[in-house]
Amino acid sequence: MGILAAIVPVLQRHLMYFPDTTHFTPEQAGLKGVTEQVLNTADGNRVIAWSAKAKPGRPTILYFHGNAGSLEARSERIRKYMAHGLGVFMMTYRGFGGSSGEPSEVANVADAMLAFNTLIASGIDPLDVIVYGESLGTGVAVQVAAAKRVGGLVLDAPYTSMVDLAALHHPLIPGRWLMTDRYETRRHIGAVAAPLLVIHGERDTIVPVAMGREIHALASEPKTLKTFPDAGHDDHYKYGSYDALYAWIAALRAD
Repeated sequence: MGILAAIVPVLQRHLMYFPDTTHFTPEQAGLKGVTEQVLNTADGNRVIAWSAKAKPGRPTILYFHGNAGSLEARSERIRKYMAHGLGVFMMTYRGFGGSSGEPSEVANVADAMLAFNTLIASGIDPLDVIVYGESLGTGVAVQVAAAKRVGGLVLDAPYTSMVDLAALHHPLIPGRWLMTDRYETRRHIGAVAAPLLVIHGERDTIVPVAMGREIHALASEPKTLKTFPDAGHDDHYKYGSYDALYAWIAALRAD
């Protein structure tokens, strides 16, 4: 049991995080109007974030990405959000894209809270912040939205918990109860008071759409579920998910 307890946390991180460690700047990604910021953490690490200001009267998306790549891989998303007047603050995780340290649930959530506090300290109203989680990042985003007063929460391909995903994809690996990075979205979603949008591809083979539906069902109103019958895990943008996001934000701002 002692050996298993030592092995499982290490193994889980090898299976959970796939960082691109290359440090790209916004300029290298071809992004204009985007600046790089360094978040200095309480334990001495440096976390890289890219930010762009919202146009007057528009919200800012506080974005937490998935388990692979880094900020440069999301440059087209940033470009599209900015084209619609949205502000963006996109943090990468420790060990990804120029950030120091190693990723973990504890570190990622702590850094996400720091990112939120940095936005608010810059003068942005909490209700002008839309927290957005992509895949792995949904487990980070939900914890921020559960703890903070925000304008809205978007969960893009959310899972019920990382333990559930481990059981689905790695059924022969023992000791899932010993996982330290559990990201238990099912447990946190009930504490979210902000309006919720769940986006999910119905052909997602990484995070089954049933998990997205369960998270939506557990959430408080107001909530919206938008699924795309022909979309997989990360290609729903081909089927209209950007338009669904913009329409949801427009409806929020109209209330």
